[in-house]
Amino acid sequence: MSVPNASEYIKHHMQHLVFGRLPDGALGLAHTPAEIAQMGFWSLNVDTLGVSLLLGIVFSCLFAHAARKAQTGVPTRFQNFVEWMIEFVDGSVRSSFMAKNDLVAPLALTIFCWIFLMNMMDLVPIDYIPGLAEWAGLPFFKLVPSTDPNATFGMAFAVFFLVLYYSIKIKGLGGFLGELTLQPFGKWGLPVNLILEVVNLISKPVSLSLRLFGNMYAGEMIFILIAALLPFWAQWVLSVPWAIFHLLIVTLQAFIFMVLTIVYLDMAYQEPH
Repeated sequence: MSVPNASEYIKHHMQHLVFGRLPDGALGLAHTPAEIAQMGFWSLNVDTLGVSLLLGIVFSCLFAHAARKAQTGVPTRFQNFVEWMIEFVDGSVRSSFMAKNDLVAPLALTIFCWIFLMNMMDLVPIDYIPGLAEWAGLPFFKLVPSTDPNATFGMAFAVFFLVLYYSIKIKGLGGFLGELTLQPFGKWGLPVNLILEVVNLISKPVSLSLRLFGNMYAGEMIFILIAALLPFWAQWVLSVPWAIFHLLIVTLQAFIFMVLTIVYLDMAYQEPH
């Protein structure tokens, strides 16, 4: 096996494990970028789906375990951590969401923890999992779901549909359409109002998804560049400080996604002035 150059190394590590219709018409995993390009829109990034699902199960099992083992006496360290997380998210909801909705706090907790776990995969050494996947016969494997725009747009659209649902539920279809067409310039500015409000509405899922994707993709790219362009003994000099700084980015991006979700849902409940 020939040793890849820096360009080939980067391209390999930025490629997803894709399942779809191969050029010969059969269904299977792609082994070359050309096969991936020919699979089209309906192909699936198996690594993104698999890691996201696994981390969701891990999050659910850990919190379910904490709930089953909760005690009123001296709590364990893990129970303290879970309770702190719940209080932190609950405080964020109380400060940003003025209405009453029993869905918002659990949704915010799920978003924060799930995205945080996805982002944390960026701190796993860049060659470990792709190396194991290649040993198992898989041509590609990207470990960080939040570096896949399909994942970030999927989460953003889920939030967006909730915003639309509650906007129509609380204000009625007429009130929602009136908000789109009569604000901010009244009935005489209807075309301008519609353009401005539609752009404002569409910008919500776009900003949610691209902010998370862009920051995590850039972080992953820096780790790959360090691994590709420096000898092994020199990688730690840059990788360790960057990983420590990246911990802040990992947490901040999960927090921003959660807070914006809360704010957008609060806006869905607000009547226009």
